Amino acid sequence: MKVAIEIIGWSAAALMLSAYVLLTMGRLSARSRTYHWLNVLSGVGFIINSGWNGAYPSASINVVWALIGLYGIFGHLMTGPETTAR
Repeated sequence: MKVAIEIIGWSAAALMLSAYVLLTMGRLSARSRTYHWLNVLSGVGFIINSGWNGAYPSASINVVWALIGLYGIFGHLMTGPETTAR
């Protein structure tokens, strides 16, 4: 089980780093669902890894991280799609 948790943690790190690199290179928009899904999945992976290892502050911040990503994905359902940046 420990190996699986470590794989989840490293995969989460790779997803988060990939999201940032792709955003920085202009390959993803900060408003794209792909970008937000990468952040949600990486946050969930870190929640699992951090929680298993007893790093509860890290797990907590990643709950917030994943919730922000979910808001980015589904928030437009409540407010409608935006066409311009604020």
